[in-house]
This record gives sequence, structure tokens and C-alpha cells, in this order.
Amino acid sequence: MASPKKKLQGLVAATITPMTEHGEINFSVIGQYVDYLVEEQGVKNIFVNGTTGEGLSLSVSERRRVAEEWVTKGRNKLDQVVIHVGALSLKESQELAQHAAEIGADGIAVIAPFFLKPWNKDVLINFLKEVAAAAPALPFYYYHIPALTGVKIRAEELLDGIQDKIPTFQGLKFSDTDLLDFGQCVDQNRQRQFAFLFGVDEQLLSALVMGATGAVGSTYNYLGKKTNQMLEAFEQKDFSSALNHQFCIQRFINFVLKLGFGVSQTKAIMTLVSGIPMGPPRPPLQKASREFIDNAKAKLKSLDFLLSTDLKDGNFESCS
Repeated sequence: MASPKKKLQGLVAATITPMTEHGEINFSVIGQYVDYLVEEQGVKNIFVNGTTGEGLSLSVSERRRVAEEWVTKGRNKLDQVVIHVGALSLKESQELAQHAAEIGADGIAVIAPFFLKPWNKDVLINFLKEVAAAAPALPFYYYHIPALTGVKIRAEELLDGIQDKIPTFQGLKFSDTDLLDFGQCVDQNRQRQFAFLFGVDEQLLSALVMGATGAVGSTYNYLGKKTNQMLEAFEQKDFSSALNHQFCIQRFINFVLKLGFGVSQTKAIMTLVSGIPMGPPRPPLQKASREFIDNAKAKLKSLDFLLSTDLKDGNFESCS
């Protein structure tokens, strides 16, 4: 059975794929990006080529090069690099899985194929099994995101007996708001050392109460430090402080959701906070509007997410 260096837990940043204004991948800033995550946000695990990374908008060759760059630049700096290798084509997914193993990734993840969809648990597991078999030495994670894939097979159902079919299975990224399903994933697999990684950043505290062992999300690129404070408070059973941190994070996410928040806007926010140019998204996505950027910048400042972490006198919204 595949066994990672250590269990994947804590915060995992769903990495953005930096691009030039002409839509080409900007590999030159990934080294700086790694240092920023580790030194400024305290995040040492990453999830590459997922939704936030526009993985399905990249060619196979681009996905390979992006994975290589993160593994190379993250060596001796990051704890774990998990590569998302899901694709509509089984052959492409297997190629990406094998490549991830060859370059020294720490794990692979796969979403359900979302055009010609699996219609039940067994069909989906058979697909996942074929991908996992292409990298038999790597931990395998299922990426559950039904709102985007349209595959409504409950994660609780999928996990039942999954390790018998996929021996390398180590856990799942659960990107859904169904806490009943998530809770049952945890409750029914207590004897197994699975990684239960929650993927809805604004609800993480609720998932921690349900037994989440970590989280994968886009906001940990720029709110990792604040979220780590919440995790620390939760571990210390200081639930009042943990809740205050979650509410602070929610204030920002709630604000940008009302403006229209997605991958394009995430790239703009990361550029604002980190100073590293993330560039535009790939079509059909469009660049974040100037109005969004200005409003998000003002909100980030009001919450002290953009400037100093010290409270500003008289700033009602600042989070401690």
C-alpha cells in the first residue's frame, strides 16, 4: 500500500497557475510563489492543477510542465505536492499519473469524469482504479466536487470498501457543502487513517468539528496565515477564538461572493496580496473587472489582509 512520508493534513493550497497577458504559463514566478506560501502564509502542502489551477483548461503537456515546476521548486521547501491528474480521457489521466510518479510527486488526485459520466459507484471506482494503477507507489485521493462535475454519487457511498479496490487510496478532497455526507465519510471510516480534506474554505470550522483532518482550498494562498490561526485555536480547544477567525474569513469571502467570485477573481486577489503577478485566466473565463479589484482591495485593507497584520486604530472590521 502506498504510504506518504507523513499523513497529508493541515492546510493545502490549491495553487493558481500564473499566466502572462498572452495566456502562456508564467513558469518564472513559481519559485517565488513557493517561498511566499511557506514564509508568508505558513502553508507547506499544495494541490496542483486542480480547479483553481485551471488544470482542465491546460493541455497535457502544459500540465506536465506545471507539475514538474512545482515539484522542482518545492523540493526541500514544501512538505507534500499532490498533483491533480483527472481528465475526461482515461489514457490522459493515466499518463499524468505516471508522470507524477516519475517526477517525485507525493500523491495524485482525480475528479470524476464529467462529460460521459459514471452513473453509479462501481463504474466510478473502476475508472479511478485504472488511474491509480498507473502510479502504484503514490497515495491516491478522490476529488469530490459534484457542483462542477455533475456526478452526484455520495462520497460516503464511494468510500465504502474503496481500499479493497484501490489499495493506494489515502483520502479525499471533499468540495461540497453537504456536511451530512462529509460527516458520514468520517464516522464510517474511523478505523482507517484516511485524510479527510475539506474543500469549502468558508465552512472549514464546521468540518473540523465533524472530523476533517485538513483542508484544500484557494483562499489558503492568501489567507493561509489567518486560517492557520483558526486551526491552532481549534487544536487548543479555544473555540471562541477559532469562531472569531472563521467569521473574519467569512466576512471577506461573503463580500467577494456577492461581487462574483471564481478563478479569475482569485488570481486578481492573489496578485494584490502577494505582489506576484498571476495574470489573466484562460478563456472561456474572463479577467476580473477593475470594479471587483478595487472593491476587493478595499475589503482586504479593512480586514488587515492586505497590509500589516497589526490592528488599525478605529478600524471596526479588523480581525484580531
